[in-house]
Amino acid sequence: MAVGIISYGAYVPRYRIRSEEIARIWGDDANIGRALNVHEKSVPGADEDVATISVEAARQAMRRAPTGPDDVGAIYVGSESHPYAVKPTGTIVQAAIDAGPYLTMADYEFACKAGTAALQTGMGLVQSGMAKTVLAIGTDTSQGAPRNALEYSASAGGAAFLLGAERKHILAELHHTVSFTTDTPDFWRREGQKYPSHGERFTGTPAYFRHVEAASQRLMEDQKTKPDDYDHCVFHQPNGKFPVNAARRLGFKEPQWRHGLLAPRIGNTYSGAALLGLANVLDHAEPGDRVFVCGYGSGAGSDAFDCTVTKNILNYDRSEAERLETRLADTTELDYAMYAKLRGKLVMGGNGA
Repeated sequence: MAVGIISYGAYVPRYRIRSEEIARIWGDDANIGRALNVHEKSVPGADEDVATISVEAARQAMRRAPTGPDDVGAIYVGSESHPYAVKPTGTIVQAAIDAGPYLTMADYEFACKAGTAALQTGMGLVQSGMAKTVLAIGTDTSQGAPRNALEYSASAGGAAFLLGAERKHILAELHHTVSFTTDTPDFWRREGQKYPSHGERFTGTPAYFRHVEAASQRLMEDQKTKPDDYDHCVFHQPNGKFPVNAARRLGFKEPQWRHGLLAPRIGNTYSGAALLGLANVLDHAEPGDRVFVCGYGSGAGSDAFDCTVTKNILNYDRSEAERLETRLADTTELDYAMYAKLRGKLVMGGNGA
């Protein structure tokens, strides 16, 4: 039974802070952004969180969808920065898109791969016939502690994918998925802690590269493909350096990751990173294009996908107003003071607590 993406939406806040501005405040090397290949990152506004970003992405997906909200049988929202510790984000999305109450939903957490995990679950539900369509969302507004390396990359954004099984609606057919998961504690945040901790260089090897390469290689073995068989590739983007290195180590070439690499412009959107890259690829793809996607989540695991764009993409609304690139071009630059205010980095003491 075929299963694939029948609509999608993406949202990235317009606020940006440049790496040089963060470095200026802390007296760091002004070239740190160049070393990470993150030149600026997105910053959520005072009224933006995982719920609002999920709603924006979901509304765009449903606005362009060939089916209505009553057909949605499940909503899965993947994030590591849900606004509530106890209350689902998915119910907020359900109300915002006017979906009916006869559906199942869950908030997913698996560091940065919660979005791809939601996508996998949606694939299974649609393929089994348990749901006509499933909305899978990956989004985050994660923070990095002041002067920590994460402060240069931790950003905000997300994407939503509506999955279905009717071939006349499928924009990109999802052929196969593979996961590789181990107990590798490279990144963590305990309950009540404001900022996450990480294993610094350990987060690259053996964490990120081991999992991404293992899942990617097994997927290509299963599908009997090689990197040259794909027109586009998308990898999780903790910064702009890791995904390029992973792609090269696997045998992909620069034209293949051109549309999927967004970290240099918006930073690491965590659970939204790989899905935003996929959304941008679909904005540019042509019928017959084959797309390789591999997400990563600390803790640790990777989810890889093989999909092919169909001729239905030609009838889908990819006008300039709907493209992710249009939103990425609409930016407002912040200085560090306004960034710190928006991200809640200013903590009052004494009587102001």
